[in-house]
Amino acid sequence: MPELPEVDALKDFLADRLVGREIVRVLPVAISVLKTYDPPVSALEGREVTAVRRFGKFLDIDADGLHLVTHLARAGWLHWRDTLPDGLPKPGKGPLALRVALETGEGFDLTEAGTQKRLAVYVVADPEQIPGVARLGPDPLADDFDEERFAGLLRGERRQLKGALRDQSLIAGVGNAYSDEILHAAKMSPFKLASSLTAEETSRLYEGLRVTLAEAVERSHGLAAGRLKAEKKSGLRVHGRAGEACPVCGDTIREVSFSDSALQYCPTCQTGGKPLADRRMSRLLK
Repeated sequence: MPELPEVDALKDFLADRLVGREIVRVLPVAISVLKTYDPPVSALEGREVTAVRRFGKFLDIDADGLHLVTHLARAGWLHWRDTLPDGLPKPGKGPLALRVALETGEGFDLTEAGTQKRLAVYVVADPEQIPGVARLGPDPLADDFDEERFAGLLRGERRQLKGALRDQSLIAGVGNAYSDEILHAAKMSPFKLASSLTAEETSRLYEGLRVTLAEAVERSHGLAAGRLKAEKKSGLRVHGRAGEACPVCGDTIREVSFSDSALQYCPTCQTGGKPLADRRMSRLLK
């Protein structure tokens, strides 16, 4: 799933290519991707793109006051085309969900792999009309997101750190991968209760959050859209690397599986050398 660093890089990539250009066609290939219908996507046609912004994991293309907002979800992606194919795409043929064409003949496709269709596209006068945007918490890389504000968010938070970091209404933009990376950088267990943190631990987690995301943003910026997935994977130290050696201490990276996701961590760095209970795997092994 694209998270804050990748969406931020997509924002800058698209801003360089879209701002000042006219949208001439918006073609929804998979109708299910559209989550709003008034105004219709055709209302974007003939408008000039004036800005591209990011709200958490949402990507916002401002076409002279009308917004095309997308959330790529778990398996969605954006593909830039220097020259769009001729003819109309056929519904139901492959992963293509929506195509946006510019006056120059360039444009981009939104695609979604797999059977779980969660890619979402909205056309709205104000992004705050989208419930997912309206409920977003603060952006963790914003200038005003200081340690005091972070501590206030965690104060009284009874959930485990892994779940708290992924809650978009608490902090916007962090998902499964970067929550693992942040906790590894902070040397904390994903199961530790957020409300139990000492002042020193809160400071360490704040530093891990800011540095991990800032470094990922720095690695991603300037890359073409097609290279962002590979860059994300190459920069991860623990997420998706179960069974490999921890790059910090050399211990074997472990995994805890859930019904629709998994987390990875280093026992030596994060849990005092003790493996975390993986109830799902325990049941499978009985």
